[in-house]
Amino acid sequence: MTQPESRHDDANTAGSSAAALSTTIDGIIGRFESVNAARDHAITTGRQVIRLAANTVRALHRGDHESAATLLDEASVLLAEIRATTAPYPALYWAGYVQDAMKEYAEAAITANLLADRLLPSPDALKVEDAAWLNALAEAGSELRRAVLDRLRADRHMEGERLLTRMDEIYAVLVTVDFPDAITGGLRRTTDQFRAVLERTRGDVTVAVRQHRLELALRSVDERLRSAQSNG
Repeated sequence: MTQPESRHDDANTAGSSAAALSTTIDGIIGRFESVNAARDHAITTGRQVIRLAANTVRALHRGDHESAATLLDEASVLLAEIRATTAPYPALYWAGYVQDAMKEYAEAAITANLLADRLLPSPDALKVEDAAWLNALAEAGSELRRAVLDRLRADRHMEGERLLTRMDEIYAVLVTVDFPDAITGGLRRTTDQFRAVLERTRGDVTVAVRQHRLELALRSVDERLRSAQSNG
């Protein structure tokens, strides 16, 4: 007489188990949907940040500082959205696409301050992570090469030398950061690339300055000769 009751209990247990499993799976799917939505938003918005940062640097090189400031502000707003979206999900926050967006934004901001000869904004001020900021610093240093060459072509040699000095200062600091790439985000490679750019720029500045001094000396000699001939 108890066998039917046993089968009934087994059926109830099986039903409860299936319901519990379904609830668990539904919960996982719901969380996955939230994570996926955050990921999609971070990737899409990160691309916008990177594009705005690149356009900021281009505007800076053109001397269009007003447009550069506007673009940088837009990038800052979007980066804040990314931080807010990914904050509940550390795996997303530390993903490459988020850190790349931080790096590109920081590079644009640092470049703007370097060109204006202002103090550089800290990682806290820009609200970016340390590794992203350090890599941005190295890449901003490389961006100065174009600015140096532009000034040399315009015979603004003192400004070119000033920017080269800033490049030297940046490199001197970066080589003191000696930690594994997993911590620094591949800073050693970025610093090595920057060093190559720095040495090429140093060579260009050296040649340009020597040529400029030679031209001044020849001009001075020519003026003295003309003056002597005039007096004679």
